[in-house]
Amino acid sequence: MSIFHNIFGLIGDLTWGFALIPMLVVFGVFITLMTRFVQLEYFTRMFRVLSGKNKPGDPNAISAREALLLSVGGRVGGGNIAGVAVAISLGGPGAVFWMWAIALLGMATSLVECSLAQLYKQRQPDGMFRGGPARTIIHGLGREYRWLALVYAVCLIASFAFGFNAFQGNTVAGAVQDSMGIDRVWTGLLLAGISGFIVFGGIHRITKVADVVVPIMAVAYIAMALVVILLNIGEVPGVIVSIVANAFGIEEAVSGGMGAALAQGLQRGLFSNEAGLGSAPNVAATADVRHPISQGITQSFSVFIDTIFICSCTAFVVLLGDIYVPGAEGVDGIALTQQSLASHLGAWSQYLLSFMLLLFAFSSIIYNYYLGENALSFITKARNSLPILRVGVILVVLLGAIAPGATAVFFFSDPLMGLLAVVNLVALMMLMPIALRLLGDFRKQLNSGVERPVFDPEAFPDLDIDRAAWSGVRDADGG
Repeated sequence: MSIFHNIFGLIGDLTWGFALIPMLVVFGVFITLMTRFVQLEYFTRMFRVLSGKNKPGDPNAISAREALLLSVGGRVGGGNIAGVAVAISLGGPGAVFWMWAIALLGMATSLVECSLAQLYKQRQPDGMFRGGPARTIIHGLGREYRWLALVYAVCLIASFAFGFNAFQGNTVAGAVQDSMGIDRVWTGLLLAGISGFIVFGGIHRITKVADVVVPIMAVAYIAMALVVILLNIGEVPGVIVSIVANAFGIEEAVSGGMGAALAQGLQRGLFSNEAGLGSAPNVAATADVRHPISQGITQSFSVFIDTIFICSCTAFVVLLGDIYVPGAEGVDGIALTQQSLASHLGAWSQYLLSFMLLLFAFSSIIYNYYLGENALSFITKARNSLPILRVGVILVVLLGAIAPGATAVFFFSDPLMGLLAVVNLVALMMLMPIALRLLGDFRKQLNSGVERPVFDPEAFPDLDIDRAAWSGVRDADGG
């Protein structure tokens, strides 16, 4: 085991410890400049998906809003509650500013990677669409890069479907045990049972559940945070000043000053919104929309919801309370968020937070499972492979929940996520000219007076596109 620990430790050092965060930041700046700040250009357009009819053009396909909510459910998880608290503990209030900054860059990165996933999506025999970085690599870069696509797919299954689902089960079972005294076994059985019912229903059942669960959990958490903000409205300006001052080293809340704030804000922000990691494009490709850029804009909005809305809620709950003491050691992570919330609203709020954490974890579990399913469908067409994956994911959720030390078994998750992110970013840069062509086509139609641009695959005859995936797109609601 020590050999494996060393190998994956080296992978983690070469990705998260050396290359990945600079790549995500530099590429985010590059994409933002190359697309002429596309995330700001179409910011108001992002909200259209919330008011749409939520009906795909193809009755067998997934709508733009369903894909959005599934990806939001995946991005929003324990990192938005525990991760933000950790970032503030280690980096001070200034970490929040850099989380906002990386979210702004991530919105452009997510738009490009999800648009490319839409462009290269493949229609399946059942009428559904599949896509994502693995298929984008094959059809965008060519068959000679199949080995790279396989590396990505294997890493995606191992890290998300198995490793991170164990972490989700562990996080929620621990929080429920700490706040309610309920044994981990019961929480694990509940999570595993509900997850099994959903994942065995396929992508349609997964998206239908996400369509209900995600708005409830997001609105409830935001509403609770807004109550805290309103109760402390006089202190809000001071908190905002503290965030900005600490971000630029004008004030120093923790050892390391601006450097600590920058490092924690970037790392936790990237972990939270997943922009550039290549995970969300797997879901984005399932949507039936009029133009690839339309779904890219929608997925850019999910980064905004995740970091600007949800993470900011946690930040203000913590910073407006009296539990957090800059530079002090002791209470951090989920305990800091729970105790801060209780100091504002009373002990009952810890129970509500535990319930919402259960919803956050559950939505992430089904999202992580689908990423694994999509990757597995790329690797093999064997009929028994999918049931094996589903059973495996359910067992991993149960294992992660009932055994406090079980997540140590999945030490490979973070290093493999780092590796798949590097693969995705390299492919993204190689395909950037095609992404700019897509964006140019979208802008050209808008400038000519077309309110809802429609993608014409015949205008891109040199690309390896599944033409059948783009038949009847005028009936789709996305865009």
